[in-house]
Amino acid sequence: MRVWHSLPVALGLLLPAGCNNSTSVAELPPFAMRLQPVFTAGLSSPIDLQAPPGDSRFFIAERPGRIRVVQGGVVQTTPFLDISSRVTTQGEAGLLSFAFDPQYSTNGFVYVHFIEDIPNTTGDIVVERYQISSGNPNLLDISSAQPVIRILHRDASNHYGGRVAFGPDGKLYLSAGDGGGGNNQFGHAQNAASHLGKLMRIDVSALPYTIPADNPVWPNNVGQNENWAIGLRNPFRYAFDAGQLYIADVGENAREEIDVVSASASGLNYGWSIMEGTFCRGIGGPCTTPGLTAPVYDYDHGGGRCAIIGGYVYRGAAIPELQGQYLFSDLCTGFVRSLSLTNGVATVSEAPNVNVGTPLSFGQDGFGEIYVLTADNRVLRIVRQ
Repeated sequence: MRVWHSLPVALGLLLPAGCNNSTSVAELPPFAMRLQPVFTAGLSSPIDLQAPPGDSRFFIAERPGRIRVVQGGVVQTTPFLDISSRVTTQGEAGLLSFAFDPQYSTNGFVYVHFIEDIPNTTGDIVVERYQISSGNPNLLDISSAQPVIRILHRDASNHYGGRVAFGPDGKLYLSAGDGGGGNNQFGHAQNAASHLGKLMRIDVSALPYTIPADNPVWPNNVGQNENWAIGLRNPFRYAFDAGQLYIADVGENAREEIDVVSASASGLNYGWSIMEGTFCRGIGGPCTTPGLTAPVYDYDHGGGRCAIIGGYVYRGAAIPELQGQYLFSDLCTGFVRSLSLTNGVATVSEAPNVNVGTPLSFGQDGFGEIYVLTADNRVLRIVRQ
């Protein structure tokens, strides 16, 4: 079980209840980069950073329920969106992510992903669509809000996941945690009828959304639904790149994992809670269960490591030598590592003498440059050494 309040600023995103330190990861080869502070004050719990392609502005979500506009290096006073009165921040909740529509330049749509404050409950996972104000490109029209999807999350106040993002196919994806508690105690992750512990895929070209015709059909009379993949624990962040899908799935107290598959691969089962990374837990089924998708890389909790924070594949221009490298970190140790795949084999490197402190999320601007958002309200840009 992991709780937000275990961090100094009430952001214990993914901390484990216990630590099962196994053999430490061998020393990794180095790669060169450094961290350049962009903001060190003025933001409240920054949790996501996005921008439309080619846009010189970028947008930062604050966990209490606001999205801020950064223009000319300055955080604008008026938020892009403020729904703080509707957002709960209990446990691991908050405004977690947002996504610009692939046709944003013409339709002005933005999809906002948050945990709604519902009295006497732990809140629900909600995605709503907003449209840009006709008179101000730095403001979303609050009256334009349209519901997209709601996932009930009433068991515990942790493991909400997740991220909302568009795939290369133009469909909207949403990752959700397994409902919280510990050890998949509510049984959602391996239940294909539940939307918890899943990666979902829907068609939002018109609302209400539809289920794409090529979504998988799940066995045991479940049939086709929104679920694209099952067997995830707390896939807080995932990313698409060059026809591939990268999922950083937070482990319980043994292994942290990265899954990399074709973005078009449907109906996969990532194994939780039968497996935790490459570690056999055997909860919900035998570890010999056929068809489980293994991670391309996982690591243990030696050396104080505790929870993977997934990032992006670098596609910026500032660091040519990082092209095609997937960057990620760990909540408790703050390293920055890169992962590349050759013929399905992962090579992992670590930036020496680089530590982000307590990373909460990565972000990506409109030109492919990558940022790290931290628990002490900093925004750091990854730049050339």
